Amino acid sequence: MEEEYDVIVLGTGLKECVLSGIMSVNGKKVLHIDRNNCYGGETASITPLEELYRRFNVIGPPEPMGRGREWNVDLIPKFLMANDLMGMFEKRRFRKFLLFVLNFNEHDYKTHQDLDPKRMTMRELYRKFDLGPDVMAFIGHALALYRTDDYLDHPCLETINRIRLYCDSLSKYNKSPYLYPLYGLGELPQGFARLSALYGGIYMLSKPVDEILMEKGKVVGVKSEGEIAHCKQLICDPSYVPNQVKKVGQVIRVICILSHPIRNTNECTSCQIIIPQTQVNRKSDIYVCVVSCAHCVASDGKYIAIISTTVESENPESEILPALELLEPIDQKFVSVSDQYIPKHDGTKNQIFISRSYDATTHFETTCDDIRDIFQRMTGVPLDFKDMWCAASSMDKQDGE
Repeated sequence: MEEEYDVIVLGTGLKECVLSGIMSVNGKKVLHIDRNNCYGGETASITPLEELYRRFNVIGPPEPMGRGREWNVDLIPKFLMANDLMGMFEKRRFRKFLLFVLNFNEHDYKTHQDLDPKRMTMRELYRKFDLGPDVMAFIGHALALYRTDDYLDHPCLETINRIRLYCDSLSKYNKSPYLYPLYGLGELPQGFARLSALYGGIYMLSKPVDEILMEKGKVVGVKSEGEIAHCKQLICDPSYVPNQVKKVGQVIRVICILSHPIRNTNECTSCQIIIPQTQVNRKSDIYVCVVSCAHCVASDGKYIAIISTTVESENPESEILPALELLEPIDQKFVSVSDQYIPKHDGTKNQIFISRSYDATTHFETTCDDIRDIFQRMTGVPLDFKDMWCAASSMDKQDGE
C-alpha cells in the first residue's frame, strides 16, 4: 500500500468502480479501497437471503423461501420495463405520435411535418397530436425518463431524441429496451472492478480508512492501519467524507418478496411500473421494479419487487401505498429510508471528487450523468467511451506483442 498512486478510490459502489475502471484503462495507477468485505456498497446485491433478514433486523426467513444462496437482492434497483396505460383511442393517437418520432431526422426537414423542433415546446407537440395527460405522463416519465414536468415547456428536440433512443433500444431485443444482469446489479461493480484490475488497478477490501491526508488544501494520500498511500486525486462516496457533503433529501425504498407475478402484466417474470407524479398528487414519481428466478435472484416461484420514491412528508411509508396496493399479497417487506447527499464543492481545488447519493430512479441516467461529471472535473475533458476502448485495445495489443 505504501506507494504513489495517480488516483485512490474509496468505496466500491457502482460509480466508484466504473470510474476506477475508466482511470485504469486510461493508464492511471489506481488503488481502490473499501472498508466493507464485499463489493457494491449501496449498490450491492445481498446474498444469502438470511443476510437480508439480518440487515433489516427481521426474524426469518421462513421455510418456503427456498435455499438462501438462490437469492441476490438488490439494495438499489436500476432497470426499466414499460407498462400499459392507454385506451383504444389514445393508442391510435399515440401510434401517430410514435410514427412521427421514429421517422424524425433532425437534419431532414421533410420529416419535421412543418414544425420547428428547436422552437416548438413539448407541450405544444403533445397538443398537436391531441394526447391526453395520462399519455403525456407515460411518454415523459417512462419513455423519455424525465423526473419532473419541466421539460414540457422546453423545445421538443431533446425529448424526441430521448424517445428515439428508447425505441431503438426496444427494437434491439423486442421485449425490453433495458438490460438486467443475472445474479443482480451487484455484478456490475464487480465487473468494472475486474476491468480496473486487468489494467493494473489494486483492490483492498476490509480495509479501514483512518484519515484522508491533506497538504496546502489538496489531497496527498490516505492513511490506513498505520500505512500511507500517496495520491494526486481521490474519488469517494459521501460516507467517507461526511464533513464535505450536504443533505438534500431522502429516498424510501421497500423490498418486497412475493409469491406471484404483478397483476395485469401477463404474468411477466420482470416488469416495471412507473406511477407518474401527477396521478398520485405528488412532486415525484413512484417506481416499482420487479425481478424473479428468471434472473437468478430468487427461488423458483418467487419474485422481488422494489418500490422507491423521493420522500415528501413526515410519513414516508404512506407515500408508497399506491405501489404497495399493486403488489398485494406481500410475503415480506423490508423498509429503508436513506439520506441523500451531494458534495459541497466540485473537487477541483482539493482534488477530492465525491459522488452523489443514488436517487429514487430505477434507470441509469442520473448515475451516468454523475460519472461523466466527475470524470470531466477530474480530467478537464468530456468522457468519451470510444477513447477509453481505443486505449484498452492499444494496451491489449501491447500485451500481445
